[in-house]
Amino acid sequence: MGSRGEHSMAAQQQLQNAHVEDEEGNPRALDLAQPLSIMAEDGEETSLPISAHPPLMFSFNERIRPLLDAVDKLRHLKVTQEGIQLPTIVVVGDQSSGKSSVLESLAGISLPRGQGICTRVPLIMRLQHHQNPQPELHLEYHGKIVPTDETRVTEAIVFATDEIAGNGKGISHTPLTLVVKKRGVPDLTMVDLPGITRVPVHGQPEDIYEQISGIIMEYIKPEESIILNVLSATVDFPTCESIRMSQRVDKSGERTLAVVTKADKAPEGLLEKVTADDVNIGLGYVCVRNRIGEESYEEAREEEAHLFQSHPLLSKIDKSIVGVPVLAQKLVHIQATIISKCLPEIVRKINDKLNSSVSELNKMPQHLSLVGEAMTVFMRIMGFSKESLRKILLRGEFDEYPEDSRMHCTSRLVEMLNHYAGELQKSAENKLTENFLMDEMRVLDDAKGIGLPNFLPRTAFLVILQKKVKEISKTPVDFMAKVWDYIETVLITVFMNHCENYPQLQSAMRRATHNLVAKTKDESFDRVMEIVEMEKLADYTCSLEYMSDWGKLMAQQNLFMEVMNDYSKPTRIMIEGFGEIEVGHLRGHSDVREQAFDMKMRITAYWKVVLKRLVDSMALHLLLRVRNLVDQDMEAEIVNELMGSPVGGPGAIQRMLEESPSAAKKRERLNKSIKLLKDSKEVVAQIIDMITVVD
Repeated sequence: MGSRGEHSMAAQQQLQNAHVEDEEGNPRALDLAQPLSIMAEDGEETSLPISAHPPLMFSFNERIRPLLDAVDKLRHLKVTQEGIQLPTIVVVGDQSSGKSSVLESLAGISLPRGQGICTRVPLIMRLQHHQNPQPELHLEYHGKIVPTDETRVTEAIVFATDEIAGNGKGISHTPLTLVVKKRGVPDLTMVDLPGITRVPVHGQPEDIYEQISGIIMEYIKPEESIILNVLSATVDFPTCESIRMSQRVDKSGERTLAVVTKADKAPEGLLEKVTADDVNIGLGYVCVRNRIGEESYEEAREEEAHLFQSHPLLSKIDKSIVGVPVLAQKLVHIQATIISKCLPEIVRKINDKLNSSVSELNKMPQHLSLVGEAMTVFMRIMGFSKESLRKILLRGEFDEYPEDSRMHCTSRLVEMLNHYAGELQKSAENKLTENFLMDEMRVLDDAKGIGLPNFLPRTAFLVILQKKVKEISKTPVDFMAKVWDYIETVLITVFMNHCENYPQLQSAMRRATHNLVAKTKDESFDRVMEIVEMEKLADYTCSLEYMSDWGKLMAQQNLFMEVMNDYSKPTRIMIEGFGEIEVGHLRGHSDVREQAFDMKMRITAYWKVVLKRLVDSMALHLLLRVRNLVDQDMEAEIVNELMGSPVGGPGAIQRMLEESPSAAKKRERLNKSIKLLKDSKEVVAQIIDMITVVD
């Protein structure tokens, strides 16, 4: 037989050449329930079924330790922060159930004891068998490693707990890790959680139960967790709060193992309790007797073995479910199974999360450090923004905002223009049938002069025209204000979208847009008032529709005059373009009513031309101004805003493109995530290279 070292090196080489894949190259779980080749204490290699191993003396060595080390490294890297759950044995139990005693028996060391809650933080216990007769113990918390030994470990845990959770009796979610390297301990990693209590004692928070429940549920809810439920033989199992909690997340019990403590204090009916399984413990029960008083751990195991062999009631319990050695054996086996089952999925999740984080980081804008880089990004933003505005304001394309109808700009502008045209028409129609011809007759009376009878003075026409134009002059001004307010909103929306990662640039863009729109709006107001003044100035059109419309309206004059001259006819008549109107009040004005009718028809025909000009000229003006704004004015205004800022000069652009706090925080978070996931990927890659697939 070769030496122990030669066997170990051969085993390591064999593991390094292995792959965790099926026949198609996909990740697969390992079958660690097969007989394992191990190194016995005499250096001989032997193959034994798992059930034959004395688990408190040696473990699966090369097969289990690397797997467990990998999971411990992933836990230390805090890969769970990325939403990747790790296979974990979670120890829960009601207060005073004997939970600490069970862990002491497995680790062979003393843990804090006393009244109330002794475990106030999640205690991650990493047990590792090693050949050195001198145990090695240390604590890990708050990023530091604190060495200790078997005599001072209790004091060290209490001190570390106080540092994490405070000196009172409160609890904390922040974990504390205890590493125990000792000959004969099983290779296990377990998380010990605070004991469940419903009634707070003096100094404890009133919501202590809710706090403890929150911590426990956080650890036992993931499907990767194995629940080690510690129950006292002295209580009814269904009444245990720890059972109720585990049943909430593991109804079938397939990932729950129960440890029954204090078997020597309540032997009556214990056999029936563990065989009837009224609380659905899928992984079974293990009954134990914990260390009492000053017993050594070796003496305690001897007393335990004697108890279950000789006690008239306890000796009837099957030997496969009694004793701390059996518990250690089961835990090692369960741990190996769950790790091998979860490892391929962990690999997949790490890769998926890493790819997602890298992709998200790549989508973020580059971090700028040079003026040239800043200028390049600024020009790119301007280019993208101008193209977006050309599409939505000039070409009527809205593929960038398919669901936001507010950004379908050409349609919205047409709607506003149609509404404006309707408002103009409505304001004119209100005066058509009120006191028919009275305004015209008053103006004609005021315009009388020496001349031929029935002569229609142009001055009277202009007076009526100017009055009508003045009455509607506010409508085009309001329309123009509404349109430019809308365009300003569109511009700001587009700019904010294209520079969302640069808040200082957003601020400059917003100011520049507001200033540019304000100037353009003033120019449009001037243009509107100029058009209004032109309509007041003269009555002119080359439109043939004017003469045509006037002729149609004047064709009704004979009917009107018949009603005026024949007092037997009704005084309400239908006149095309006006509807049914009352004309009885005109019978006493025979001298000017015919002239007034003519003027009314001329004004009505000409007013259609005026309204059309007011609509068409506004539409064409807007098209021209929007195009010039997008193609010329906008970029110059924004550059002037940046260069004219208090800091001034090209450096202003660089400062304007500084990353927002939220973007900087996101970049930092993604970089940390990527580093963590890459480190985690390296950990699992190394362990996969060491695993042997057992078919």
